[in-house]
Amino acid sequence: MYRARVFLRQLEPRTARTTAEVLNFALWPLAILTVIHRVFINAVNYHVTNDFTPVYNASLAFLNHRAVYNANFNSTDPAYLYPPSGTLLISPLAILDPEKSRWGFILVNAIALLLAWYLLLKLFNFTLNSVAAPALLLAMFMSETVTNTLAFTNINGCLFLAMMAYIHLLLKRKDLWAGVALGLTIAVKGPLTVPLLLIPLVRGQWKVFITALGIPVALNLIAWPLIVDYKEFFTHTLPYLMEARDYFNSAIVGNAGYYGVAEWLTWTIRIVMGILVLISLWLLYRYYREDEVFYICNTSGILITAVMLLGSLGQMYYSMFLLPMLMTVVQRNSLLRNWPAWVAIFGFMSYDKWLSDRWQSIGRDLEYLRTTFGWGLLLIVAFCVLGDRYLAAKREGRLVTGKSLDPAWMHPEWTADDSELPAAPRTKAGVAY
Repeated sequence: MYRARVFLRQLEPRTARTTAEVLNFALWPLAILTVIHRVFINAVNYHVTNDFTPVYNASLAFLNHRAVYNANFNSTDPAYLYPPSGTLLISPLAILDPEKSRWGFILVNAIALLLAWYLLLKLFNFTLNSVAAPALLLAMFMSETVTNTLAFTNINGCLFLAMMAYIHLLLKRKDLWAGVALGLTIAVKGPLTVPLLLIPLVRGQWKVFITALGIPVALNLIAWPLIVDYKEFFTHTLPYLMEARDYFNSAIVGNAGYYGVAEWLTWTIRIVMGILVLISLWLLYRYYREDEVFYICNTSGILITAVMLLGSLGQMYYSMFLLPMLMTVVQRNSLLRNWPAWVAIFGFMSYDKWLSDRWQSIGRDLEYLRTTFGWGLLLIVAFCVLGDRYLAAKREGRLVTGKSLDPAWMHPEWTADDSELPAAPRTKAGVAY
């Protein structure tokens, strides 16, 4: 009886005594139930968009030595676009029947997302007991990117886990293993993650390139003799990937094509945004590279946003790869501690639909353009915050290469040593200028 009473006492609901406990008690049930709903109800339900079927059919064709790259690109249905290396990696999907395989793939993606969530917490030194744990879990599984990755049964969850592993291994200077993690993502969706090689390039982590490029090359060499129509990837699929389609495409060129924007204006917008990206990357490298987590997370976010916005294809659920950048909001010197940043984030992360029965034209425009404007505004916010800090530091005479542009109040841990503290702003009549 004593043991029974002790056990039941553990199950007795406790009253929270601190604000942190209140938030934990409230957020954990919401987060866990949302995860269960997204994985076992929403994902398993039927959805018009189905990324799994073409992947499964390609895997089945590969295992049975039939043509893989014969998709009809005149249709707006999802088509199989993975390179031979990706075909080799996903081919085990066809070992099971389609229904069990899809359920298994949903579960694998869900587990990958949970592992990525844990790595993201660790990246910013949060524990599972912190309020950040349920808050981040709830935010992830409420977002469009996670919800539709599971519902459409896409591989993005697994790729995001590989990206998180890549960031952790980069920080630990385990370069070859970091290259393995990134190489696997390149083997499946190269154009999206290849730009992340800029980070080890500027940090001098050359060994990353051995495995990051070697793995997709090796997998392609293994896969080519096994795919009966591998040449069709280069003559049929690759040219399509290089084109900018005007449907299901939130890149600038995609929406410009849909709305009939003049080509010169489209190129002008892309070039201007590209210049903002280059300036932001330069400022991050020159003044923040010693702040490793801040630098890597923001640089990776800007690079991937630029690929999605300025490239030939950007889809809303790719925004998952921006989560490390969004998580920097917990840092005192975050670029995202302002309201325009969160207007942008709402645009590409919210699961809300803006299609309106009453105002059909306006609702359609809001729904089609919100992701494009969200990505664009995020890049503009990053540029403006970094640019403002640069100009302020220049006025105050504290521009030092490799040193942060942050004002002293953002870093109370800085010592009072004049060599460590940025110079105080000059004042006139008691007002900083």
